[in-house]
Amino acid sequence: MTASPFSHPVRLDWEALVRCILRQGTPARVHHIELFLDAEVQTAICERYDLLAELDPGDPFHAQKRQIILQRFLGYDYVRVGLEGDRKSTRLKLDMPLKRTAIADSAALARAGGRSFMEEHAGPITSWEDFEAYPWPEPDAASTRSLEWYERNLPDDMCLIGSGGFAHFAEYLTWLMGYETLCYALYDQRDLVAAIAARLLKMYRKVVARLLSFDRVKLIWGSDDMGFRSGTLISPRDMREFVLPGHKLMAEMSHAAGRPYLLHSCGNLSTIMEDLIEDVRIDAKHSFEDTIESVIADKRLYGDRIALLGGIDVDFMCRATPDAIRARVRQTLDACMPGGGYCLGTGNSVANYIPLDNYLAMVDEGRRYAA
Repeated sequence: MTASPFSHPVRLDWEALVRCILRQGTPARVHHIELFLDAEVQTAICERYDLLAELDPGDPFHAQKRQIILQRFLGYDYVRVGLEGDRKSTRLKLDMPLKRTAIADSAALARAGGRSFMEEHAGPITSWEDFEAYPWPEPDAASTRSLEWYERNLPDDMCLIGSGGFAHFAEYLTWLMGYETLCYALYDQRDLVAAIAARLLKMYRKVVARLLSFDRVKLIWGSDDMGFRSGTLISPRDMREFVLPGHKLMAEMSHAAGRPYLLHSCGNLSTIMEDLIEDVRIDAKHSFEDTIESVIADKRLYGDRIALLGGIDVDFMCRATPDAIRARVRQTLDACMPGGGYCLGTGNSVANYIPLDNYLAMVDEGRRYAA
């Protein structure tokens, strides 16, 4: 067993995490947050530090207990959880059949099944006939088994973040139609685009309602990549018509239940940021890439209205030394911690191609800060 990589203990406190996200004063310590850690990263940490020695592999709730142990080891105040497999089939979560291209994974912690990328030309829905025949999932049939278990067994100093498998309004428009087909359809099949958007909204309304029915769910985190390096995937006008209303409903439902609504979205969203803040009313923005924007710059621009999450660029995390990562963490925390509204994390997620020691250096430096 390898000794812990962390030099300072962390006292978990989900209420302080929520206060930090709501910008209710400078927090007493750094709170860490990630959209997710790739499964390969999670396994590597558990194995290196022998975290699961006391767990019974045959335990029907092994996965949930494992997640708590891992999150606590890393110093996260929460566990992310969503709806699960359909009770009547083996279908996973709210996944929908899509067209993908598979390739081998060249990461150091390689994924056994390789990687896959969406077909950009034509997806499974390119016509009304395809739309009517598509096997849309039914959220009412999805299982809440993990949510129910966590509701009873999650330690009191942790909360649940409702996330996973929902709020992909822009993404599923491009995935279901194919990005190229969608671009054409915005000119000659806008009614079909509108129908898909309406179907997604109907589905995700049910998902969020089910997540919000659990008291331990204290935050809702939508995930929806809306842009690329220089702009939004579709025009700001079309984003306002087909995508943002969905997120506005998710935020309204979350706020009505007293929970903040966080948004992960990759890409340059500068043309719709005011919409997201003033109309959709997101409480926090996640996903930052150095070639687009700095989390420090956005803290100056928007930090009096929303929280900014993460921001330690993934490419930098891959290429930098641990010492350089530690220096950047300190610089970021110096700029973003005052007043609250910042949680430390990568610019996107902990991908399996980020060197594990680089990730752990980022986490450790956050734990050291002002300790």
